[in-house]
Amino acid sequence: MNERFRAGLIHLAPILASLLFGVMCAFLILTSTIELYAMTPFPEDIYGSFGNASYFVILTAGGASLLYLLLKRKSRKLISLITGLALTAAIFMLSIVYLSAAFSRFVTPHIEALILTLSAFITALADLAIFRTRKNIGNSLVLCLGGALGTFLGASIPALSAIFILGFLAVYDAFSVYHGPVGKIAHIGLEQLSGLSFSFKEIQMGLGDLTFYSMLTSRVLFTSGPFFCLASAAGVLIGAFLAFKMLERKGMFPGLPFPMALGLIPLILSFFLE
Repeated sequence: MNERFRAGLIHLAPILASLLFGVMCAFLILTSTIELYAMTPFPEDIYGSFGNASYFVILTAGGASLLYLLLKRKSRKLISLITGLALTAAIFMLSIVYLSAAFSRFVTPHIEALILTLSAFITALADLAIFRTRKNIGNSLVLCLGGALGTFLGASIPALSAIFILGFLAVYDAFSVYHGPVGKIAHIGLEQLSGLSFSFKEIQMGLGDLTFYSMLTSRVLFTSGPFFCLASAAGVLIGAFLAFKMLERKGMFPGLPFPMALGLIPLILSFFLE
């Protein structure tokens, strides 16, 4: 992080763009006839939600630890292979989901073949943009991917589990930046992880931050409606700005704790107002 970095409202622009793209994706799902199934392995109760949160944190910690070990060993080709396959699979899957939502409004012959063909085409273009074209284009794709993936998770994870998952991830993020693999990866250089991070005016952020911001706001939209969604988005943006202000002094700061703390308030509050 540049020592002369000064946080400004302009630094919120990519986060806002990702959130807006996520809202567009949420609108596609809300106005479609497709049905998304819960992605959580445990039932939606207190104990099950705790288990779901632990499950997601373990997956996140395992993935971050693997990337750090590969970076430490300078296994660039293996890193590129793993991240490339993961991003390709994610983009292809998300393309199928959102194209299915878009086409569910129409009666179209051979719709499955059309969706698969378009999804493959979109995936190929996205891979080319992220890995082979100018950095600005790749950054824009990462913003869209974060918004789309977050919305898919928000639609597929029930509200109580989402609260536990996002809360646990915020705590893990705070620990991992200073004592775990996330901070060590940042010291080595996030820019080496094409497609898993983006840069904008002296800041570096991971795809995970964008994904979980969008997951939170879309879950609020699905559960509590547009008013609470707007309040949650405002909380995320305020929290992100506070995190950027901390960067001025610390040079590195976790991206989840402040946005999650402020962004979760409208969702929790909506439960008590029902």
